[in-house]
Amino acid sequence: MKTMKTIVIHERGPYRYVDCGYCENGAPDFRLQEKDEYTKKYHEVYLFDNQAQMMLAIEDYDYTLWLTGKPCYIKDVVKAPSY
Repeated sequence: MKTMKTIVIHERGPYRYVDCGYCENGAPDFRLQEKDEYTKKYHEVYLFDNQAQMMLAIEDYDYTLWLTGKPCYIKDVVKAPSY
């Protein structure tokens, strides 16, 4: 088994965005990890398709929440449309 060298790109809240080197097919391996509140260890919650998708998740925190199945893109005020 090959040892992965993990490079942390960015951390925000319980999430961190990491570069794990390269996949077997030669493509870069970018992942989203979430910190467990009790054990304080990180585990993978999403494998990004490419670097652009990871950069979008870093810029848009709600997108990160959407990828992990958490409530996101919530509006404070909802108005009925006027007819």
